[in-house]
Amino acid sequence: QVQFVESGGGVVQPGGSLRLSCAASVSRMSFMIDTMGWYRQAPGKQRELVASITSGGSTTYAGSVKGRFAISRENARNLVSLQMNSLNPDDTAVYYCNRSPVRDPKSWGQGTQVTVAS
Repeated sequence: QVQFVESGGGVVQPGGSLRLSCAASVSRMSFMIDTMGWYRQAPGKQRELVASITSGGSTTYAGSVKGRFAISRENARNLVSLQMNSLNPDDTAVYYCNRSPVRDPKSWGQGTQVTVAS
């Protein structure tokens, strides 16, 4: 069963930065060809895709994070990262990584909580 383990969340003041990491327990071959994404779910809201990166390194971002967040990947280590800068309270959410699009609804990990507050 595919597993994604997210880490790096925490409490940060507005304007601050955090770097999230995700380890994917899939075969390296599968990871190398998959498009990976970072998602977030704020209280009372649906989970949304905030950034994705293709196997070739092309990236896309939700409008709300464009210019502030940067997604990257290390295929040799099955890792996906999300650098988040200029954080604001609207970025408060649980952040998850997964394939994009998601293949298996049961593959979601525990996520990592990001709280932006002064």
